[in-house]
Amino acid sequence: MADTDIVCISPIDGRELVRRPIMSEAAIDAAVASAREAQKTWRKTSLAERAQRVSAFLDALLAMNQEVVPEIALQMGRPVRYGGEFRGVEERARYMIGIAEKSLQPIPADDEKPGFSRMIKREPVGLVLVIAPWNYPYLTAINTIVPALMAGNAVLLKHASQTVLAGERFQMAMDRAGMPKGLFQNLHLSHDQTSRILGSGLVDHCNFTGSVSGGRAIERAAAGTFTSLGLELGGKDPAYVREDANIDHAIENLVDGAFFNSGQCCCGIERIYVHEKHYDRFVEGAVNLVNTYVLGNPLDETTTLGPMAHKRFADLVRQQNAEAVAKGAKAHIDPRRFAADVGNSTYLAPQVLTNVDHAMSVMREESFGPTVGIMKVNGDEEAIRLMNDSPYGLSAAIWTSDVDAAEAIGEELETGTVFMNRCDYLDPALAWTGVKDTGRGASLSRLAYESLTRPKSYHLRQI
Repeated sequence: MADTDIVCISPIDGRELVRRPIMSEAAIDAAVASAREAQKTWRKTSLAERAQRVSAFLDALLAMNQEVVPEIALQMGRPVRYGGEFRGVEERARYMIGIAEKSLQPIPADDEKPGFSRMIKREPVGLVLVIAPWNYPYLTAINTIVPALMAGNAVLLKHASQTVLAGERFQMAMDRAGMPKGLFQNLHLSHDQTSRILGSGLVDHCNFTGSVSGGRAIERAAAGTFTSLGLELGGKDPAYVREDANIDHAIENLVDGAFFNSGQCCCGIERIYVHEKHYDRFVEGAVNLVNTYVLGNPLDETTTLGPMAHKRFADLVRQQNAEAVAKGAKAHIDPRRFAADVGNSTYLAPQVLTNVDHAMSVMREESFGPTVGIMKVNGDEEAIRLMNDSPYGLSAAIWTSDVDAAEAIGEELETGTVFMNRCDYLDPALAWTGVKDTGRGASLSRLAYESLTRPKSYHLRQI
């Protein structure tokens, strides 16, 4: 592989799928300059026209679904039977377009003073860099792209090398929608080039979704530039099944929350704590359900579990499972039931582990794969302690029939989102945010517009 190329290797068969040359430094500088120029006009464009243009982009993107679904499978392994990401993309984009006017309207001063007009307006930050991950290549990027444009910013997109075609689809849709030239640009960048852009202060805000180590690299690169950052990093999202839970509903949804997309979900369930009353039944039901999965080629409609995006990701999960078993955990799934798992490839059988504890990395460090540990707890206090025993804090799910109890438990949890009787979902009306090593900042909801704008105060005296 040349140092000047971005290459996507398909997890399906290990063959090269896409190769693109990285941009020259001159081309990068030209892209930044054209984006700056386009933003000067765009920021003065009415919100109604911005909404029309961004909606046209969305329609153009949605029209590509038939081509995009197999492309996702080829690039990162998600089975085609699940139909891609565009239902969620549309929900989030249309919501953020719909609330833009209210979210961006001037904020009057709380008190009136005769002879004065005082307000706070929201100004676009200017140029936004979106660094998008491969696991949900459209859903993650749309969270920032749409509100950034609606707020009057220009956008540069650097997509993961594993999903390079997704970035090109965004550009294609923007072009088909007639977006102003230079306002949105998909860039093929190396890590060093991305660091240079951040370190040179060429952008005003950067949104990054990825690993904790990647987030730290972004912070180091931007240090001293005063570029604002939105960081969604690692996760180890827990679930708690209380004594009063609907156990069948919990089994069905938590298994899906743990294993959908081969566990490669930012807010996927990675550890489950079950009240002792339901523990045996929950484990039995989860194991039975996991054994129905079909591991195989994601282009096959019968496949329900595709390969992981890269062999090194699968190897990490194998290591975690092996370490847990060596320390006394019980592995309930026989990999021999999943013929595609030959032990040294991207294809990895799902696994359910019991007799686990927090001395095992599978219960504390991010797995991002098709494995889940289940622990027995005696009540809320123990569950809360264990759920908080993690360096991460993206989401947590509580399974109960008591809304008040869920809210009370949620107040004790160190997490960005608290779910009750659901998991692995983003509501665009709510802020998507994390605590601890999961990151900083917020996307979606009206708070996204605060991240992508700056306040400007007007103190006008009449004489």
